[in-house]
Amino acid sequence: MSTASIALRRTTAERSFGHTMTIYLKEAKYEFLKYLRLRVYTASLLSFPTMFYILFGLVLGQNQFLAGMRVPTYLIATYGTFGVMGASLFGTAAGLASDRGLGWLQVKRASPMPPFAYFAAKIITSMIFSTVIVLVLFALGVAFGHVHMPFAQFLILLGVLVAGSLPFSAMGLALGYFTGPNSAPTTINLIYLPMSFASGLWMPFMFLPKAVRTIALAMPPYHLSQLALGVVGSGAHESSLRHWEFLVAFTLICLGVARIGFQRDQEKMYG
Repeated sequence: MSTASIALRRTTAERSFGHTMTIYLKEAKYEFLKYLRLRVYTASLLSFPTMFYILFGLVLGQNQFLAGMRVPTYLIATYGTFGVMGASLFGTAAGLASDRGLGWLQVKRASPMPPFAYFAAKIITSMIFSTVIVLVLFALGVAFGHVHMPFAQFLILLGVLVAGSLPFSAMGLALGYFTGPNSAPTTINLIYLPMSFASGLWMPFMFLPKAVRTIALAMPPYHLSQLALGVVGSGAHESSLRHWEFLVAFTLICLGVARIGFQRDQEKMYG
């Protein structure tokens, strides 16, 4: 084992930066293709936010106004947050828990692949699916909801939502290390769905009970949705810096928890 470890460290040390980046990109490419070929997974990620947006934004809310703007525009921000959250949690937590259960992480660690390429691939894949979800919602809004938004404003909205996938990817890594392959999907739903409702992603935040609104302040989907709503000209008009600070702090905490899980698995593997 010590000889293999020395050889692995030597291989890693001799690898050039360009070669390392190529490995990261290839790992991300094949991770994305793996999920893309799982049609049920891809369809479910796209169908939930799309279905809700079509029903409440295009069918029931076509000519309605909410917080001073048309409902189809408002709901792109909230259901965009909902979709980004789902793509990030299921792409990281469920995948990591499954790979741990199958022993795939041990195979990865035994290879000369950079150890964090695996995690980077999952995060990049989540960001790609998040981008697709936001683009689909926006395309539906423009085509059927008469949503009008300057291109620069849309790019900012897209950037905010895709960047907002990072806290949920970090949360997914933490969950993936402390749930099993069979319990991970159920655990994710038990967190994902109530958190979405309490953060005002399904029902506008101002219509939620006061107690729920208070709880929402401690939830990352609320802060991301407020940032997205701020881009489209709605939301609570709070400081964007405060929302970003919360999301960054939440990301660091989740990464710390994931690090504990990673070290625990390493001790089991090599202890």
